[in-house]
Amino acid sequence: MEQNLAVGLDLGTTKIVAMIGRKNEYGKVEILGIGKSKSLGIHRGVVNNITQTIQSIQLAVQEAEAAAATKIEGVTVGIAGQHIRSLQHSDYITRADSETVIDEEDIERLINQVHKLVMLPGEEIIHVLPQEYKVDGQAEIKEPIGMYGGRLEANFHVVVGQVSSIRNIGRCVKSAGLELEGITLEPLASANAVLSQEEKEAGVALIDIGGGTTDLAIFRDGIIRHTAVIPFGGNVITEDIKEGCSIIEKQAELLKIKFGSAWPGENKDNEIVSIPGLRGREPKEITLKNLSKIIHARVVEIVEQVYVEIKNYGHEEQKKKLIAGIVLTGGGAQLKHLKQLVEYITGMDTRVGYPNEHLAGDSDDAITSPLFATAVGLVMDGLKRQDRVKAEEIIEEVIENEIEEVVEEEIVEPVVKPKRSFLDALTERVKDFLDNAE
Repeated sequence: MEQNLAVGLDLGTTKIVAMIGRKNEYGKVEILGIGKSKSLGIHRGVVNNITQTIQSIQLAVQEAEAAAATKIEGVTVGIAGQHIRSLQHSDYITRADSETVIDEEDIERLINQVHKLVMLPGEEIIHVLPQEYKVDGQAEIKEPIGMYGGRLEANFHVVVGQVSSIRNIGRCVKSAGLELEGITLEPLASANAVLSQEEKEAGVALIDIGGGTTDLAIFRDGIIRHTAVIPFGGNVITEDIKEGCSIIEKQAELLKIKFGSAWPGENKDNEIVSIPGLRGREPKEITLKNLSKIIHARVVEIVEQVYVEIKNYGHEEQKKKLIAGIVLTGGGAQLKHLKQLVEYITGMDTRVGYPNEHLAGDSDDAITSPLFATAVGLVMDGLKRQDRVKAEEIIEEVIENEIEEVVEEEIVEPVVKPKRSFLDALTERVKDFLDNAE
C-alpha cells in the first residue's frame, strides 16, 4: 500500500464500507476506491457474529482494492453502538512550582489523571476530550499553555465503551488480514466529514441516522460538548413497515426508500402501491398515506429521543445556544421531508449534511451521499494520523542528527515530541492483546 493512502472501515449494522483515500495537492481528500458489503454479523453497532463480520469486511475490502487497484494493509475503524456512553468530569492538578509556566506535560498529567477514573466493570475510556480550563480559579481558558499558575483544572468530556466490544472489532479486523491503525468514535468521524468550522464555532448538533443506531455529536465554540448513541435507526422503521403491512423485509426496505415520507399530510388517500404476493398469493395493496403514517410514528420517536439528549446538554441556556441548529447525515437522512419534521419537533434550523466539505471537487456524486459520511470521516482521520507519524519521524531524525553533532559538546537540548493521543495508545493495547491471544 502506498504510504500516503488511508483506509476507513465503517462497520455498520446494515452495511460495511471500505474507503481508500489520499490527499491531493490542494490538501483535499481524493477517494480512490470504495467497497460495500451487506453487514451480517453486526447488530446495533455491536459485533454479534465474528465469522460473518470477517467475511463482510473481506468482501468490502476486496471491492475497494479492485476499484483503487491497490492493496489494503491498515485501516481506521469506527466504533459506535449501544454500549457507548459519555459523561462530564472535572479534575485538577496542583503544580509543584507555580513560578514556571504551564506546559504540555502538565496537560498530559491532567488527562492521564482522568484515565484513572473508576469505570463500571468491563468498561474502558475511549476518548478524554478537554473542554475548557481554569488556572488558579480563572475560568474559560481555552489554551493554558504558557500561563503561570499553581492549580490547573479542566472540564472533560469522557467517552466510555465496553472493552469486549472494542476487542471484538479488533479481532474481526485482524482476522480479515488487516492491520488496526486506529479506532475513532463514529459521531466524531461523521462530524469531521460533514460540518464546517464555522458551524462548530456557532454551535451545532450533528445527528447521524444509521441502520442500527443514531449518533449525536454536539459542538460549540469549536469544541465537542456532548456525544450520545441511541440504539435505534433506519432498521426499526423497516421493521415497522414489515409488521404493519405484512410484507417481507426486502419489500419493506424498498418501499421505505422509494415511496417513504416522514410527513403523512402530503399523500393523497387514493395513492396506492401494489406489492407482489409471495409465491402464488394475491398482490398486496398499500396506501402511501398508511405507509407514511407508520414511518412518521417511528421517526418522531427517534427524533424525540435525540432531542432529549440535546436538552440534556442544555441548549436552551444562552451560553450553550446552538446557533447553527441541526445537521442530519447518515443513510436515514435521505428520508423525504425528514428535515421539515425535525424542524417542526425541535424548532431548530436543520439541513442535510453531505460529506463534501473536505473532498476533492471532482468527487463522484455517489461518494458525497450522506450514506458515506462516517467512511469519509474515517479516511480523513487515517490521513491525519499518518501526518502525525510523519511529523514524529522528522522530529526523531532531527534529534538524531543534533545528537550526532553535539556528541563532542556535553549538553544535549531536550526536544518535545508530539504527544500520542490516547486513542493511539488504546489501539496499541488492543493490538498487543490480539497478538498475545493468537
